[in-house]
Amino acid sequence: MVSMKDIAKQCNVSVASVSKALNGYPDISEETRQLILNTASEMGYLPNSSARSLKTKRSHNLGVLFVDEAMSGLTHDYFNHVLESFKRTAESRGYDITFTSGNLSGQHISYYDHCRYRGVDGVVIACIDFFTEEVQQLVQSEIPVVTIDHVFDGRIAVVSNNIQGMEDLVTYVLQRGHRKIAYIHGEDSSVTRSRLGSFYRTLQKKHIDVPDEYMPVIPYRDAEAAAMATSELLDLKDPPTCILYPDDFSALGGINEIHERGLRIPDDISIAGYDGLTFARILEPRLTTLCQDTETIGQLAAKKLIGLIENPKATIIDKFTVDGRLFPGASVRNLAK
Repeated sequence: MVSMKDIAKQCNVSVASVSKALNGYPDISEETRQLILNTASEMGYLPNSSARSLKTKRSHNLGVLFVDEAMSGLTHDYFNHVLESFKRTAESRGYDITFTSGNLSGQHISYYDHCRYRGVDGVVIACIDFFTEEVQQLVQSEIPVVTIDHVFDGRIAVVSNNIQGMEDLVTYVLQRGHRKIAYIHGEDSSVTRSRLGSFYRTLQKKHIDVPDEYMPVIPYRDAEAAAMATSELLDLKDPPTCILYPDDFSALGGINEIHERGLRIPDDISIAGYDGLTFARILEPRLTTLCQDTETIGQLAAKKLIGLIENPKATIIDKFTVDGRLFPGASVRNLAK
């Protein structure tokens, strides 16, 4: 491996000058800094992570705590895009990421203890039951934390604008002439509560009442449960003309049930999803959905967490909201003609 001594010899400078250039110290001329940085790059120099940790008192390692009910991990069709953006941003700032969990070599360990064991500088928390004792312990600890789609007092949160997103989606359906709108929504969470409140509020502005039977509850990302809920809605004496789903993946279950009944989308029944996953654009007809900005969510979460680690005194503790955008697709029939 190339050492700082090798770089110093090649540039005809001291090892101290090489160290200053590589670590960003100001007391070195810009010409010398660029010479050292260019030479280090050409020689394939990589800093030793252990030595860097001793010097900076940081591991340059970010923890990711992500546990969904379906145990989908990196196959999660929404969060994997958030994570990829988070990872790219972290790596561009010189950080690696480590997944943390409640398991270490087959033994149960708290999230907090796992983060300490891995020596992470901070942790991002997403897609988990935020009300468990172990999550609360981690959030209240000394470890820098950023949450995604959930807000804790005194902690940075990056949230998708679920209130505006649902309002945009329902408004579009209303503009297409629909008044009998069902919403198969996810189980209780801060995300669900925001979307539900926005759903009801948007319809109430138009003086539209929603029957309780139009509001079934299913787990997120459960196509089978979505198919069953769709069947129950279609069997109602007065069925809806449009069904909203908690996410695009669940909408697939509804689509299968509708097709099995010999019904056509959107001629016989209209549907809309949420998330804006890639497959929504290639379905036939294309799925109407609300696209969440996963790129910005992941990028912002990484930047805020690194800022909290590197400059805690100047970091603003706040909630940062990321807007989505409507993808009209072709799965909502226009009844307003």
